[in-house]
Amino acid sequence: MIIFLKPTCGIEGPELANINAYLEKFPGVRIKPVEFQGETRTVIEVHLIGQTHNIPIDAIEQMRGVERVIRVSTKYRQIGRHEAGISPIGFMYQGLHFDQDSFHIVAGPCAVDTPEYTEMLFKFLQGVGVTTARMGAYKPRTSPYDFQGHGAACLPWVFELAGKYGIKAIAMEVLKEQHIEELFNTLEACGRPTGVILQIGTRNAQNFELLKAVGSQKEFPVLYKRGMGLTLEESLNACEYIASEGNNKIIFCLRGAKTQLGAPHRNLVDFIHVPVVKRLTRLPVCIDPSHSVGRRDMAPDGILDIFHASAQGVVTGANMILVECHPEPDAALCDSQQALNFSQMEQFIEDMQAVRETYAKRVAIANRALVRQMS
Repeated sequence: MIIFLKPTCGIEGPELANINAYLEKFPGVRIKPVEFQGETRTVIEVHLIGQTHNIPIDAIEQMRGVERVIRVSTKYRQIGRHEAGISPIGFMYQGLHFDQDSFHIVAGPCAVDTPEYTEMLFKFLQGVGVTTARMGAYKPRTSPYDFQGHGAACLPWVFELAGKYGIKAIAMEVLKEQHIEELFNTLEACGRPTGVILQIGTRNAQNFELLKAVGSQKEFPVLYKRGMGLTLEESLNACEYIASEGNNKIIFCLRGAKTQLGAPHRNLVDFIHVPVVKRLTRLPVCIDPSHSVGRRDMAPDGILDIFHASAQGVVTGANMILVECHPEPDAALCDSQQALNFSQMEQFIEDMQAVRETYAKRVAIANRALVRQMS
């Protein structure tokens, strides 16, 4: 059961205290207030956990400060839309808005290599109007002998260069709780010239202690990548782990499923799940075409497969694209075969803007049809 408080109520207000006092009559019910900071208002939800079937909804709805009450029938208590069709709220970070209507392109190398290449990339992104980047300092690799990132040593100059070129947020993968502390401490020492979105990579998709760690801190949003061999339900439950610890600033990322059925691509593209995730949850949805396709192959129409895969996700409503880009892809220390060069990246941005406009037209057509059906 979820109780929604009116906008005038605070999490420390008398209304919530009265609700808590009333619910003490029902043993075995645990109360967990959750605060969502939206763009125009703060939404406070009171989540009731336990045997709630005996709690009368009518009695609670009549209490002061209560806007509405719903019973929860899905496992995704924190992130779900539920039967009442709860609207997604989204969140703000570094002046950027993330929700199920926003659209961002997050570009950069899978792993940081040199200061020179990093500065070239940030300068390029500034020139094309992109303020979100991806940079890996801690990089898990299949082989222990492959480059695994520079670690904390590269963070100061990455953050300073990001601030120099107006990069507002960088998606950076973390592998353990210590990495979160290193990111926070370095940002503080640098004077916070940019922001960080913590990325949970596919290899840590069910690392529950790490999920709890990124969930228990509220400094950074979290970009969760679907496990390469996990069902959608398993991955959404992993996001619920994050939200249940208190951090509801989560972006769900589809990055392809590991199966030979996707060959010759690196993974089987799963971007048809964009509308599914948006229907089941309140989370913004990201797509990662670089790791899904894994190569810069070109179709006979002159368009790269990475572009075509991205279009599949964007035309169904994706809110973010995580795309690999490098000044000299063949010199990249990680995933060089799938990174776009600057010329390709310029084309990619223009292409995705066109596809996004097509999605907007599709939504307008659907809305007009709905109005006709209701009239």
